[in-house]
Amino acid sequence: MTHRIITGCLLSLFATIATAAEPSLAWKVVPLAIDANEGIDIADFNGDGKLDVAAGRFWYQNPGFRPRPLRHFDDVNGYVQSNGDFAYDVDLDGLMDVIAGGFFATEVNWYKNPGKEGLRLGHQWKQQLLLDTEVSQNEGQLLEDLNGDGKPEWIVNTWAKDAPIYVYELTTTKKLVEVTKEGKSQQVEQQVPSLRKNLVGLRGNGHGMGVGDINGDGYSDLLLGHGWYQNPGKDCLTTTWKYHNDWQIHGSVPMLVYDVNNDGKNDVLVGEAHAHGLYWWENQGGQNDTIQFKKHLIDDKTSQLHALHLADLTGDGLPELITGKRYFAHNGGDKGAKEPIEIVYFEIDRKTGQFSRNLVHQGRTGIGLQIRTADIDGNGHIDIAVAGKSGTHILFNLGRNQ
Repeated sequence: MTHRIITGCLLSLFATIATAAEPSLAWKVVPLAIDANEGIDIADFNGDGKLDVAAGRFWYQNPGFRPRPLRHFDDVNGYVQSNGDFAYDVDLDGLMDVIAGGFFATEVNWYKNPGKEGLRLGHQWKQQLLLDTEVSQNEGQLLEDLNGDGKPEWIVNTWAKDAPIYVYELTTTKKLVEVTKEGKSQQVEQQVPSLRKNLVGLRGNGHGMGVGDINGDGYSDLLLGHGWYQNPGKDCLTTTWKYHNDWQIHGSVPMLVYDVNNDGKNDVLVGEAHAHGLYWWENQGGQNDTIQFKKHLIDDKTSQLHALHLADLTGDGLPELITGKRYFAHNGGDKGAKEPIEIVYFEIDRKTGQFSRNLVHQGRTGIGLQIRTADIDGNGHIDIAVAGKSGTHILFNLGRNQ
């Protein structure tokens, strides 16, 4: 099928970048741990009304953010085994648990929140299996609602381009569980949380993944390194999806879907995961097979833009694009690996499609495989939390420099 990303002229590429007109935001960088881990999430884990952080082996209680035990895992030849942490109340007990995935492990596990007393005493969170996917080489994961029922699905990206694409439905399965009653241990049959595998398609995998409504039908489509799959609608978990071979890239996880130029059509934001380059692909219209994308360069100053995120950092009601350099993704083997690590955000002019580059921090922290945002300290500004091989950090947003 014809490649449908059209590269614009050099003038349009360079015109995409602008200089920020207003004073930039001020930031306070707080290191939480020097811990080789690339997954992170934000939630109120102990029920005190304050937002905490979970990242790999530890969770960090607000305030203070000292590391407290969560789980244990080993690293493999410089590659961390934690590349996706997701806060979610798996067992519906009112406490936020953690679902986690890894690069080489085929199992998807969830870690049960031990409750207020267990958290106070520093108990490890009990590991429980959701599913052995039998799929390794996992570049990243997403937890997104694909069928609109209010419950998210687990989605895994593999860099093996010939691997089938699955989405996994959160459900329950009958299982014998050991319980203690009146001092005696016994096995009883219970419904336990699990994942059910659903086939999306047999081709198109490869480095890069995202979720969003590309064709404007109201359902979130699935973007991959080698094209995208059209969501068939409410029955998406019981039927295969239509494949569109519209690109071949080594993209970020996630790729983002957002209407950059406010023309009513959703565009695509993508970073070069292991080289220099950040782009937006302008959706020029059409229906399904005929959608055309025009490629625009946003920035080429930073390499290894493996994760992207949209959030309103400036408080103007519109999101900024947040990204940064992933630290030593391939242990120093990527282009630009020895260049300074940094985190940046881009303000988006939705009238012109121009992006204004702003530095959050350079030198101490880059990104891993997830970027999380929330008003963690309650000052009215959206903060950034990241975890990577340079450590786990919160970047507190102090507002505009005046």
